[in-house]
Amino acid sequence: MEERFAFLAEWYDPTAALLRRYQLLFYPKDSSVEMFDMKNQRTFLRRTRYEGLLQDDLFVGSRVNIFSRQLNLVGYGDQYTASKLGSKKERTLAMIKPDAVTKMGEITQMIYDANLIITKAKMTKLSWKQAADFYSEHQSKSFFNNLIQFVTSGPVVAMEVMGDEAVSTWRKILGPTDSGLARKDARQSLRAQFGTDGTKNAAHGSDSLASAARELEFFFPSTTGHGPSNTATYTDCTCCIIKPHAISEGLTGGILASITAAGFEISALQMFSVDRANAEEFFEVYKGVVDEYSSMVSELCSGPCMALEIRGTEAPRTFREYCGPADPEIARHLRPSTLRAQFGRNKVQNAVHCTDLPEDGILEVQYFFKILDG
Repeated sequence: MEERFAFLAEWYDPTAALLRRYQLLFYPKDSSVEMFDMKNQRTFLRRTRYEGLLQDDLFVGSRVNIFSRQLNLVGYGDQYTASKLGSKKERTLAMIKPDAVTKMGEITQMIYDANLIITKAKMTKLSWKQAADFYSEHQSKSFFNNLIQFVTSGPVVAMEVMGDEAVSTWRKILGPTDSGLARKDARQSLRAQFGTDGTKNAAHGSDSLASAARELEFFFPSTTGHGPSNTATYTDCTCCIIKPHAISEGLTGGILASITAAGFEISALQMFSVDRANAEEFFEVYKGVVDEYSSMVSELCSGPCMALEIRGTEAPRTFREYCGPADPEIARHLRPSTLRAQFGRNKVQNAVHCTDLPEDGILEVQYFFKILDG
């Protein structure tokens, strides 16, 4: 029998203001999909080849885009799918500590290189109380005050990392808690490369599935709002969005590292899943101006993107220059060191969006970090 995977999927229909439920079937042999309307008990989409969907995209909690329709995968549709695709998939918390935030690009790349994916991310600055709550199990230890002082000394980047045996895989990437020991015993580890000692050790990882669930709920609460607030300043800034295609191709780490190496400060960072109405609103200034408007909208809502607040001297102008021409082919000929030349594929999938007009820099940052995260 031909292999197929089944998922329960939900789609919010904005026209009817209804949440619709489907069974989504995926056939890996020819990358074809089929959808069955569960309420009306009828085929919604006959089996159709769909190149834009990969088997790696399919896991409970993922958001996939099929023919411009964003589907949330909320459950496995049968036991075979659950046992084949769900058994080893885990979520864990990866937190970049204040001493290594400038190395977030390199650290992100290490995550992708280990076949893990980042499904949520947020830069935040913890208060003393928040940090004490997060590290509550260390409250009686002698190093507790030093740890809290350090972790509140600057921003941190919290990430939900997902993949096969993610808890142990991420802990292995981290290496020993003491950075000095890591340099002796695990020289390729993250802490060996970026840590200083046992407290200033670059990053944190959950030590068990139970800890991961608690720590992820702390940063990304499912029921009680937004968790710790973002770090956007809305001053002397411009907006950068790492587009969904670049996220799914594992280019995020390289893009972040390039931005930092070019001398720009990433002062806020957050992953968003943008719906079509918000994408249309955000790109409204391009409607009727560029031929690619509707393709730009479709790309932005095709999967998770990462919004950045970028600061630097005359940030909107200088960062736009650093992104390069909108068409990566032109960028590769004329300005090969720009972001789009390095990471872009075509005029729509050109790796990053950046603010075009200097006066729109703060407005675009506000759209993501105030309105969408409001």
